[in-house]
Parts: sequence; structure tokens; C-alpha cells
Amino acid sequence: MSDLPDDLNPATQLVHGGTRRSQFEETSEAIFLTSGFVYGSAEAAEAAFVNDGSRFVYSRFRNPTVAMFEDRLAQYEGFPRCFATASGMAAVHAAVFGLLKAGDRLVASRALFGSCLYIVSDLARRFGIESVIIDGTKHEEWEKALSVPTNLVFLETPSNPCLEVVDLEHVVPLAHKAGAKVVVDNVFATPVLQKPRQYGVDVVVYSATKHIDGQGRCLGGAILCDDEVAAQLAPYLRHTGPAMSPFNAWVLLKGLETLELRVKAQSASALAVATFLENHPAVERVLYAGLDSHPQRALLKKQMKAGSNLICFHLKPVNGDAKAAAFATLNGLKIVKISNNLGDSKSLATHPSTTTHQRLTVEEKAILGIGPGTIRLSVGLEDADDIIADLKRGLDTLV
Repeated sequence: MSDLPDDLNPATQLVHGGTRRSQFEETSEAIFLTSGFVYGSAEAAEAAFVNDGSRFVYSRFRNPTVAMFEDRLAQYEGFPRCFATASGMAAVHAAVFGLLKAGDRLVASRALFGSCLYIVSDLARRFGIESVIIDGTKHEEWEKALSVPTNLVFLETPSNPCLEVVDLEHVVPLAHKAGAKVVVDNVFATPVLQKPRQYGVDVVVYSATKHIDGQGRCLGGAILCDDEVAAQLAPYLRHTGPAMSPFNAWVLLKGLETLELRVKAQSASALAVATFLENHPAVERVLYAGLDSHPQRALLKKQMKAGSNLICFHLKPVNGDAKAAAFATLNGLKIVKISNNLGDSKSLATHPSTTTHQRLTVEEKAILGIGPGTIRLSVGLEDADDIIADLKRGLDTLV
């Protein structure tokens, strides 16, 4: 086990936290590509199945490489426990269904990624859970929804794709008073820019596929929580099997080492790109957490350290057709790639209405602020001037 000091700064934790070295004293963390483990005797096997965590018995339960990733992210995030999962949606699913049962009540903000919305509305109701969906930006809706006993609150902040923000300082005490645990999807902010636990949030979930990997290599998810919640989640995760593979855990460990460097650099570039977009005549509106024009800018400055690398912008229609304007812009890109992923070292853009949120009705999209001219841009590590020039090439054809 590690002999590192307990008072490491966050950037150092991302490089060294949770490291377990084998007898070979390797520099880079080892990949323990094994499904199971052996025992010196039947008595040792019997003792191992006490399941107190002191012995690895099966990689669906725990694995040394996966444990390194879990420990490192938990230390950085400031939670005592972390469970790594096979994907971000596996993390969301387990965090919701591992804490709820038929007859329970769930309140969620409506501005969610399409798959998250499916879990907290369609799937939850199918299994007998009362699901209440509200406008997460409005204090009065939270107050009304949480005026009766509730078991779980689920929200994204900022949201995907239109960067709506939920006031954690207001919502968390209301939720706790109603008896609910609060689960926050912190993917857009990343643990670098926002720490929901400082507002009393009980559970934080991530798609590690995004910024934590940061280079589009593998899938992964994470659930961070305290020991009380961990005791509830552990049996669900153990027996349903959404385990992260050791190889993916190793890749994500390498991603954590550069997470702060990448997110800070991408956020700086995103501010420059958002400023350019805000001043282009083909753009109707820009939503970016780092711009003073964001309607919730004061709240964003309180909850986040910087604006992140995600930008949402709406194009003006060309000959009455906003979708055609969006497609022409996307098809004209040379450096920025069309992809529904985000948080990558490469700049990526997508059309939410026809990709990530395509299953929603036109009316549902409109309520969330997603229109036919909406583009979500994930700013990468390219030079900001090159990203701007690439966007300009496409946008200039619209005016």
C-alpha cells in the first residue's frame, strides 16, 4: 500500500493517489488482467469470502487496478468511497436503482442527458417508483416538489446540452429535509471545476468516458459517496455486475494524471471560442458558463471555478431553416470533428436535436431549449485560434 503523506494537494493526488505497486516496484501502475484470484489453502479461501475488502476474490467485486482508480478519484473528489462502473450510464443506473425500491419517490430536474431522463422517468415508473420531473432552475418548483417526503433527488449541473444550472445551496437542504439523498451528475463541470460535496451532495456520478479519460479511448463510470450510501450500493453493484474492466481502469488512471492540465487549458480556449461565437452574425445565442451573458452567471461563478470546455450555441435560420444552417456548419468543419462524445482532447461538435436528444418530442426539446439550430461544442486541446478559424469557415457561409 501507499506510504504517501495524507495532506497531498489535489494535483498531486491525481498523479499518485491510490497507487498499489506489485513486488516488481513498477513506475507505471500495473494492469491486473485477471478475472479471479487463487488461495494457498481452502482455509484461506474461506477467510477471503468474509468480504471485508482485505482480499481480492473476483474482479466483478474488486480488482487491484480498478481499486487504484477508485481510490485516486475518491481522494481527489473528497469522498470516502468510489465505485467504478463499466460506463457512465451504468453509474447513473446503479446510483438510482441501488438506492430506491417500488413505492419510493424520486424528484429530478428535467434538463438531463437523454439516457438519464429515460432512467429517472420511463424506467423508474415502470418499476413502481413515483417520478416527479421539474424545472431545476426554479426555486419554487424544488420547494413544491420537496414539500412532501422524498427518497431521491437526481440532477445535472450544468446540464446537457444547454448548460442550465441548479442552485445546490438551495436544493440540497430542501432534499435532506424531505428525507432524500441527492445524486448529482457532475460530468460537464468535472471534479476539477466543481465539488458538489461541499454543498452536502450525497452522491456524485461521472461518465469517466468523457474528461477523465479525455482521449476517446474507453468507456467507464464512477459513483462517489460516503460509507452509509456505499453500504446500500455495494450489494446492488456486486450482484448486478456493472464492473469496470481492469484495462479500462488503467487507461483512466493515466487520464487522471493529466485531468487538471487538460480541463484548465480547454476551459481557457473555450472562453476564447465562446467570445468569438457570441460576436458572429450567424449565431443567434451562445450559452457558456464563463460568459457574463449566461443567464445564471452569478450562480455559476459561485459553484464553479471556471467555465469548462462545453459550449452550446444556437444558429439563426437560413431561409427559414435552422437545421440546414446547423448541418452546413457541421459539414464545413475540418478540425472540429462531428461526434456525440465530449471531454476529448480533440474538439467535437454534435447536433443534439438529431443525436443525443433525438428521442424527445419537438415540444420536449423546446422546453429544454434544444432547437433545430442548436450545436453543442466540446473544445479540445488544439490551438484556440485554429478552432475559431475552423468554425468561422462554416459560419461565414451562412451570412
